[in-house]
Amino acid sequence: QKVSVEVLDHLEHLALVDFRDAEGVERLQKAIQFADQLHEVNTDGVEPMDSVLEDRWCLYLREDDVTEGNCTKELLENAREKVEEYFVAPPGNIPLPKLEERETFLQGS
Repeated sequence: QKVSVEVLDHLEHLALVDFRDAEGVERLQKAIQFADQLHEVNTDGVEPMDSVLEDRWCLYLREDDVTEGNCTKELLENAREKVEEYFVAPPGNIPLPKLEERETFLQGS
């Protein structure tokens, strides 16, 4: 099953993954083929669960009691880099190519 440019664009923005090379597109197509097998499972009469562990564990809510706090200064001492009272994280977003560039790439795969 071929992946459309629009789906590829949407997935790249959701996952922050670059699918510009043939290997990335091939892995995505294999994952979709694998997941498509779930459509063959008959789920008629099966009620959705709140948790995959609902038949094994008693899930309960507890009170959220704060036992520690007011330690901003100590926590920020662990930061490699900080701005004011915030940790500076490395950039996570990768620059994604324009939609037209991906169309050209996908036509060759």
